[in-house]
Amino acid sequence: MPIEQVSSTKVFNGWHKQFSHQSTSTHCSMRFAIFLPPQAQTKKVPVLYWLSGLTCTDENFMQKAGALKLAAELGFAIVCPDTSPRGDEVPDDSKGAYDFGLGAGFYVNASQAPFNQHYQMYDYVVDELPAIIEANFPVTKQRAISGHSMGGHGALLIAFSNLARYSSVSALSPICHPISSPWGQKAFKGYLGEDESTWLEYDSCERLKTLTDVKAYIPALVDQGSDDNFLAEQLNPQALKDAAKHINYPLTLRMQEGYDHSYYFISSFIEEHLRFHAKYF
Repeated sequence: MPIEQVSSTKVFNGWHKQFSHQSTSTHCSMRFAIFLPPQAQTKKVPVLYWLSGLTCTDENFMQKAGALKLAAELGFAIVCPDTSPRGDEVPDDSKGAYDFGLGAGFYVNASQAPFNQHYQMYDYVVDELPAIIEANFPVTKQRAISGHSMGGHGALLIAFSNLARYSSVSALSPICHPISSPWGQKAFKGYLGEDESTWLEYDSCERLKTLTDVKAYIPALVDQGSDDNFLAEQLNPQALKDAAKHINYPLTLRMQEGYDHSYYFISSFIEEHLRFHAKYF
């Protein structure tokens, strides 16, 4: 499937580029951003996939996180997909709410009409987008995955469901247990239907319960701000910690005193996350 360049900007001797393409997963035009470090001019480099949160696009992380200088030094690419399908033909929340529909794909494969035609973000992130990246750019098949909030949920879920595809996973203020979160419950009911048993495969804590091969485990790092106003109601990191402990999963979960849910928090710790992933490439 051809891709079309939308923009190209030199940064830290590498390149930030945006592309659009017609997606076979979401059946609409999708856009993604890629940062190629200077090393990519002479050799193939590993890739970190970053999944953003509610209301975001491919642009938020690239512009606000302050990640590109260190990524250039460490020599790996960063790929940011959009957070949902988009377009006039793509259904949205009936009331235009921020936490469902456009900008809120939750990285699941929807099974309920009218969302099932386009909202296939799990397949897009796991299969289609990496295939496009590896076919069109000088990258290896070494992949890591990370994300924030809804994207942190997506990163953990996708990694725990596809351990062989990634070398490491991290998240900042992720929705750890979406079946117990109002955000997750709304999204799963809309995308997956009333049968809550179908929600379990898209919950990171529940996915951890299914893992049995200790040798397949990959390192996981999670940072959570103590002053995050969504912490108590939506994020539930303790559930993730408990699920990981039950199966001896190598999860490092750090509570960061005084930090909130914003990109100020992300930019404060993103370099530690990049160095974490670099250790396992």
